[in-house]
Amino acid sequence: MKYAQVADVEAGFRPLDGEERIRCDALLDEASIVIDACNSEAPEENKALVACRMVRRQLGDGGQTAGMYPIGASQGSASALGYSQSWTMAGGSVGELYLSKLDKKLLGVSSKIGIRSPLEGMLR
Repeated sequence: MKYAQVADVEAGFRPLDGEERIRCDALLDEASIVIDACNSEAPEENKALVACRMVRRQLGDGGQTAGMYPIGASQGSASALGYSQSWTMAGGSVGELYLSKLDKKLLGVSSKIGIRSPLEGMLR
């Protein structure tokens, strides 16, 4: 079950061309599976928003820089004659749908810090 449609991804983002629309539709299917694996009980409007955010990250800005830099890279460098490149990824890998910290919060699965001692049940 898809939580968003191609038109939802385009709204507030940018118009997609024919090939991007096909890719977007397939990515929305994949995003829904990832979302359900995290929390299928999240509110429907949150699932739709997260699905759109995940797909938009993969589609990129569609401009001249598309394909030049990995989508999701938070840092990068490039050299010329020495043939060197270096990228730091902010979320998932290039081409991978991933959930950001905000996405996880929207789905109600944000990171929780805690501790449990295996000896607690033995003490009485």
